[in-house]
Amino acid sequence: MARPLDPDSAEWVRTLTATGAERDRALRRLHELVLRVARAETSRRAPRLRISGPEFDDLAHQAAADAMMAIISKVEQFRGDSRFTTWAYKFVIFEVSGKIGRHFWRDPGVRLDTEDWDRLPERLELDPAREAEWRDLIAAIRHIVDGDLTAHQRRVFVALVLNGIPLDALVAESGSNRNAIYKTLFDARRKLAARLTAMGYLNHDTRRS
Repeated sequence: MARPLDPDSAEWVRTLTATGAERDRALRRLHELVLRVARAETSRRAPRLRISGPEFDDLAHQAAADAMMAIISKVEQFRGDSRFTTWAYKFVIFEVSGKIGRHFWRDPGVRLDTEDWDRLPERLELDPAREAEWRDLIAAIRHIVDGDLTAHQRRVFVALVLNGIPLDALVAESGSNRNAIYKTLFDARRKLAARLTAMGYLNHDTRRS
């Protein structure tokens, strides 16, 4: 059963399903809202992908426009499980994620199947002055990744950790979703930590870090 809507959410639904000038005002208000969220979310994710200037604006506006269409088409399905604005934000974040992910593959700078293991110390922020201490650790990690992870776990680990491919880009390329990729990486890291502990490279006090 649908929950009673809070006053603000009820007003959003009423005005967006109205007609004439009242609906037009609601649409303008909604566009201002989703564009603001799209800009904020794009700004949060853009630096790693070197998106700026007109390209940044274009991506944010595209995400806002597509989110608007999705929200309007589904507004009558809103059942009040959250506030209307919270519900609407999810559409915006989804659109920004997809567009940033697809944008990366226009000029990725790295192939998905690249395996540059020499970059792993940099990725893990290992101290260059202690190279002799972590060289064996890197070799052990590579052995575990090659031999103990599933093919999917290995692909995700190599893409995100080794190659530094942004999560949104991997989601877009794989056709998966953020939660599924997060879960795969979590499982891969847990398996790595367990094996490294068993091999004596980690102890129970350092596994968390």
